[in-house]
Amino acid sequence: MTSPEPTPTTTSSRAAEPTSPSRPPDDDAAALFDAVATEHAVIYGYGLVSAHSTPEANDLVSTAMAEHRERREAAIAMLEGRSVDAPPPAAGYQLPTQVDNPTGAANLAVRMEEDTAVAWRAVLEQGTTGEARAFAVKALTQAAMTGARWSRVLGVWPITVAFPGGSE
Repeated sequence: MTSPEPTPTTTSSRAAEPTSPSRPPDDDAAALFDAVATEHAVIYGYGLVSAHSTPEANDLVSTAMAEHRERREAAIAMLEGRSVDAPPPAAGYQLPTQVDNPTGAANLAVRMEEDTAVAWRAVLEQGTTGEARAFAVKALTQAAMTGARWSRVLGVWPITVAFPGGSE
């Protein structure tokens, strides 16, 4: 007895597979592309921060989430203005730390703001337009300020660094 022939896969079944845009080749657009991807991840992470934070931190969580969403949408518009497709958000993200209590939530928030500062500092360094550089300065400043607020929640010192987003 012979086994039946496998059914061939048609190209139409592959049409539904999601595709991601490629990272742009030029450094300026690539840095902005990476910053959008970082913002997607941070917005996801703040959902977990929100779930595990104390009620006293709710205002900080909601303000931070609103800033990240607004920043992400503006950065996507900047990419679209350059005819560059923005990266889509992932279905989920691997967290750098365990989050199961308010301290873990605040630590994750500080880490995410540090990651955001790194991403926006890269946009500042690689930016070729005044618009991109000015936007990056504002984003970097917001990330540093929000990170400092979370550090204050944790009671750590110093609550900020001299050059956010860098290793200095």
